[in-house]
Amino acid sequence: MKEKVNKNFDRRIGCLQSVFYITCFLLVVYLFLLQVCDIRHCKNKAKSQRTSKMYVLRGEIVDRYGFKLAADKTTFILYAHPDYYDHTPQELAEILSPYVKIPVKELTKKLATDKKIITIKKDLDRKTVREIKKKGLRELSYEVKNKRVYPQGTLASHILGFYNPNADTAGGIEYKAKDYLEYVDKTITYEKSPNGDIIYNISVNPADVSAPVKGKTLTLTIDSAVQHVCEKYLLKAIQKYHAPRAAAIVMDPKTGEILALAVAPNYDPNEYGKYTMQEMKNWAITDVYPPGSTFKIITVACGFMNKKINKNTNINDTGKIKIGWWDVVNYDYKTKGAPGLIDLVYLFEHSSNIGSIKISQMMTDREFYDSLKLFNFGEKTGIDLPGESVGLLPQPKFWDVATHGAMGYGYGASVTAIQMVSAVSAIANNGVWITPHLIKYSPEEEETKIVKRRVLEEQDAKDITQLLVKSVENGRNPAKMDDFYIAAKTGTSRKPNASGTGYSNKLYTSMIGYFPATDPKAVLYVVVDSPSGEGIWGSTIAAPIFKEISTELVRILNLNPDKNVKK
Repeated sequence: MKEKVNKNFDRRIGCLQSVFYITCFLLVVYLFLLQVCDIRHCKNKAKSQRTSKMYVLRGEIVDRYGFKLAADKTTFILYAHPDYYDHTPQELAEILSPYVKIPVKELTKKLATDKKIITIKKDLDRKTVREIKKKGLRELSYEVKNKRVYPQGTLASHILGFYNPNADTAGGIEYKAKDYLEYVDKTITYEKSPNGDIIYNISVNPADVSAPVKGKTLTLTIDSAVQHVCEKYLLKAIQKYHAPRAAAIVMDPKTGEILALAVAPNYDPNEYGKYTMQEMKNWAITDVYPPGSTFKIITVACGFMNKKINKNTNINDTGKIKIGWWDVVNYDYKTKGAPGLIDLVYLFEHSSNIGSIKISQMMTDREFYDSLKLFNFGEKTGIDLPGESVGLLPQPKFWDVATHGAMGYGYGASVTAIQMVSAVSAIANNGVWITPHLIKYSPEEEETKIVKRRVLEEQDAKDITQLLVKSVENGRNPAKMDDFYIAAKTGTSRKPNASGTGYSNKLYTSMIGYFPATDPKAVLYVVVDSPSGEGIWGSTIAAPIFKEISTELVRILNLNPDKNVKK
């Protein structure tokens, strides 16, 4: 019996030994496969934890002459790790204080905080970090950060927008051209140590990691000098007239290139967090308003397009007319009465509401609407900025007699400033409408991004130009120039109520024109929202600003005079 028990015990011990040996064998095999054959790809996992993509700096944004408007700046954040302190907080503070510009007492208190990781200083430059690294302090680590800087401050802020690298959010051209600014030909990866140093091995090309990878440089069409002039006089105007805002656009009518797009007041994109979205909004492309008498240029152009009028047309201006349920009068009706038979020069010079209404009434609803659509009203112009509005142009099926008539003198439709500029530019460009743009495109890119279409016969465009020139020369327009003919028109319109119904007692004052009229090089549009004071008109508010800007423009663009030139 005892012998049987011993045999069972020996058998059990043998089984346990076998299980133990097999387990050990399997464990050895597993460890071999794990450590030598790397069946769980631990080597790749460890490498991936050490691997980082090369930091990509955004490309610079420059004006048409290479003047830098936006660029990336590499900065560093300095951290301390109390678990690895080789020095006391006091000692460490004494070492770092001269570099981080923090008093020793204040820094000592910070370094003594009960945290796993302590942020010592943000926005350190590369040179300072290099000097700190020479101290060999293993209790420190560094994080590379990108900071977008705008070296010209507020200049062209509503064009450039802003960029927040932490949230990867942007506005303006920074948003529109994101893919271009961040484009790189190849992705560079490398391994790094816990303190952020690059681990050089056979796969790392020192040339790739020694300098930061940078996106493409974006060239804009704007001229910084022209942009500065526009901003200067707009700021002066809103201060003088206590206006909440104003805008000015300068465009080359033959290419569609925007030389300046200024909005006042402006803001500093370096400090974009201090401003509201309303303050940063580029209202020259987003907000709509009744254009007023500047739209009479378009009404006359539509009359030419539909063969209803020509340069010799005369119209019976009764000074007062009833359209629908209300009476419309000329601004000078009370003092001058009905002027009678007028020509188109008189219409522009005296801004005849009645003459404009009668021209609009010569066209059917559909004819007038289709002509306005050709000028791109009721559509986005396609300018390369985000947030553009289509404006408000009701379809003809919703028109009544009042709407049709009001359209003739600038009240039936609501437009954006950029729509007005592109429409009038078509007349300045001998009848060819062209997409306004801020990015300087290559000839190949222009073929796909820039639309050119004829909207008006060349001779008709030239005739309208001459009518506008004569109206300025005959009258007392403050924007008249001594050495240049300008084709221009002022405008004044009542501001709609915020509720969307009716009009307030506030006004939009504006002026649009191009020069030299014999060979237009620049279209300039100035609009001031709700100026205060007496005698508020386009001719009293916008025209003087137009004159100040245009006087500077002819100098900056080196334009040749076309008036009083000896032949």
